[in-house]
Amino acid sequence: MLDSLALLLEKTFLLAHFNFFSTASPKPERCAKRREEGTYYFQRGDLLEVPRTLFTHFGIYLGDNKVAHLMPDILPVLTSNKSQIQKVVTNKRLLLGVIYKYASIRVDTVEDFAYGSPILLNTMDTTLRRQPLAAEDVARRAEKLIGHIPYSLLWNNCEHFVTYCRYGTAVSLQTEQLFTKDS
Repeated sequence: MLDSLALLLEKTFLLAHFNFFSTASPKPERCAKRREEGTYYFQRGDLLEVPRTLFTHFGIYLGDNKVAHLMPDILPVLTSNKSQIQKVVTNKRLLLGVIYKYASIRVDTVEDFAYGSPILLNTMDTTLRRQPLAAEDVARRAEKLIGHIPYSLLWNNCEHFVTYCRYGTAVSLQTEQLFTKDS
């Protein structure tokens, strides 16, 4: 019963509030700067944010141009071919993963993670008004969680993953906006 209610809520909010994941903020965001093409100023344990059309996607920088991030994806349910699964997740794969409630915490290059969007760096430190854990602890938490997990847009998404890794508590400000947004 609770699963049915959660699914109904997720679908209702997606349809009713198409721009509810606005990335607008009254404070300027810190964007990652490139040293040279393809090289970023990230440190292990940094929280990376990538604005998308309807939401912001989050990941934890692990070093060596690698980012751990939670992504809904249907393909691991259908095949065990690792080279096929590791390819960049298409919108169709993503959407089917959301519907099927199946995700993985995976490691991709910074470029594949960003998918052409600008990368914001550690802006949640100010937004959440919380002190992050030690950078190495943040990265280790992310690495320990790599693998398949259940997905929920409301209760277990990429923002929950990174806030758990960086601050010790899983929260999603985007999800909270669903319940506090004026109609």
